Amino acid sequence: MELQSIEKKSLFEFIKGRKSTRNFIYRKITDATVKEIIECARWAPSVNNNQPWKVNIVIHPTVKQMVAELLEPENAAIVADAYVNYVVFLDLERSKDRVNDLLSIGAFIENMLLCAEAVEGLGAVWIGKIPEQKQKLSELFKINPEKFEPISIISMGAKDTDKPSQSKEERIRRPITDFIDYF
Repeated sequence: MELQSIEKKSLFEFIKGRKSTRNFIYRKITDATVKEIIECARWAPSVNNNQPWKVNIVIHPTVKQMVAELLEPENAAIVADAYVNYVVFLDLERSKDRVNDLLSIGAFIENMLLCAEAVEGLGAVWIGKIPEQKQKLSELFKINPEKFEPISIISMGAKDTDKPSQSKEERIRRPITDFIDYF
């Protein structure tokens, strides 16, 4: 079965048009929208449907600042300026196969990013490099580091369309012929 051409074109253009947003303006995001993003994410595929994720939703300015202080300066500013930050953990008690579970979390995060893009004026960025802050994040969120491993942060908010994109270069992708082979 194939998607109808108009739906297919719209879906392809939507996916290709998604970009990371690093500049935000303050605009409240409703609790319903914050939850809707998670609702979209939870339908991501996972091995044996184990759903190995845990998410801490950070909106309070003091907690955002505490998380930001654990990061590199360029990421700290993004976390501090975003309306909401989703701190995504690997639930080690649900985890059965680390590689597959990390792939599942990647699909979970991609669903969040696409869902955010679908909300008018909303943008998001995927921030990595937080596993080295495992102990400090565990203390901050009062969670057992033996049960939850921090994987990444998704920072989300209203796009600041007045600030230019951080990237000055045209957004390009490798041609598929660079990375595919037919057999």
